[in-house]
Amino acid sequence: MPLVNVMVNERSYAIACDDGQEQHLQRLAAHVDSKARELLKATGQPGEQRLLLMAALMIADEYFESRAELEKRTGEIAEATGAHESAVAHIGETERDAAAALHSAAARVDEVAGRLPGA
Repeated sequence: MPLVNVMVNERSYAIACDDGQEQHLQRLAAHVDSKARELLKATGQPGEQRLLLMAALMIADEYFESRAELEKRTGEIAEATGAHESAVAHIGETERDAAAALHSAAARVDEVAGRLPGA
């Protein structure tokens, strides 16, 4: 397991990760660092532990908001899919009704044509 040095709030931390995950871990640390910097601008230096906790809470908040949005969109997609399936079923019923009406009309035309003189 490789160790990756990441920087958060101008401090270096050695973090172990799976092979091939080094860049991903660095991107995650950069995201945490950006949140820590936002907090530093807004609150000053509240202390390392408190700063990292606040950054983690901000990220957790974003995560839960994203998850709620995903659930909302998933529901909308399911609803739209159901509406689509209902519309497709209705179109199928309409096509069957139209085909039956056309068949009935053709039978009546044949019947009428059979009664015409010289037919």
